[in-house]
Amino acid sequence: MTKRRMLLGLIGANIQGSMSPALFADAFAAAGIDGFYHLLDVDRLPGRSLSQLLEALKVAGFAGANITYPFKQQIMARLDAVDPEAAEVGAVNTVAIAPDGRTTGYNFDRRGWRHSFEESLGRDAAWGKTVVQVGAGGAGRAVAFALMDLGVADLVIHDLDAAHADALKIQLALRYDAARCRISKDLASDIAMAAGVVNATQVGMRGFPGNPVPVSALRATHWVADVIYTPMETELIKAAAAKGARTLNGGGMCVHQAVEAFRLFTGIEPDLERLRRAFAAAVALRDANVASN
Repeated sequence: MTKRRMLLGLIGANIQGSMSPALFADAFAAAGIDGFYHLLDVDRLPGRSLSQLLEALKVAGFAGANITYPFKQQIMARLDAVDPEAAEVGAVNTVAIAPDGRTTGYNFDRRGWRHSFEESLGRDAAWGKTVVQVGAGGAGRAVAFALMDLGVADLVIHDLDAAHADALKIQLALRYDAARCRISKDLASDIAMAAGVVNATQVGMRGFPGNPVPVSALRATHWVADVIYTPMETELIKAAAAKGARTLNGGGMCVHQAVEAFRLFTGIEPDLERLRRAFAAAVALRDANVASN
């Protein structure tokens, strides 16, 4: 019997450290699918527009692609349809391409981050609490909705682009009580009064060094989360751990959203524990290669 064949990919910038190729390679092997996951990194493909990359995937017969920074919001206007959950969030991280070329956008970051948070920190860490979120872009939108799903009582949003923060607040008010979300006026003071802090920006990722959160405001009583997993320990995560705070990196979010995307593309439920092991092995290999260079 001929193996089922499938092409998938990831469109984004600075994605050479992505674990998605390893996750999908393992899931393909377990499902008996002859599959390949290709990185379309705009840093390595100068001059290619998002529209050109999406069209190239259609022409090449890809079944779909994941979408990451900086295209999670830009991609929406280029799709034929958007799933209601992605439309509510206002960002897309997965695009399915039908055999006729029709494209549909989905957002699995929201449930991926929520599942990771529940497993690591527990729902009680968010329920009824005040949480400060730094970053209101594509990933930030998904995390904000996940936090509201988790029952956060007061979500305080900070973004260097005030328009992004305001737009997210408006989007959240369409679904939840508007009183549960506000814009940060003083980031350090807001963090001091909060139970938890989330970095949903790219700052801290390899290629985007730094820490968007004032370390002086962090306490041992906080929990601190980062959507980044390249590296696993960002400057924020290291600073928070040094203060004695509980921490959560972006690894769980990556694995859980991959589960959702693989199910969408193939109709097959991948083994979560197997994917966790594949992720850990890929991270160890990546970090070893970084250390040796």
